[in-house]
Amino acid sequence: MDELINLGNRIRYLRKKRNMSIEDLALECEINRNYLGDLERGKRNPTYKVLLKICKGLKISIKHLFDY
Repeated sequence: MDELINLGNRIRYLRKKRNMSIEDLALECEINRNYLGDLERGKRNPTYKVLLKICKGLKISIKHLFDY
């Protein structure tokens, strides 16, 4: 699904913009590093709760996550 790939690319872009590794963000979000990697590759469909954790870890709003 292109939507999942676009979302994963957006998460990766925002993470790298903040100079964070996947492990750094996973620890900050309290989610599994492999799961986050799968999200960034568009292989997982995250729940709203997981998206909120990612936004909190990136210190952004959910709206900003989808501004692409």
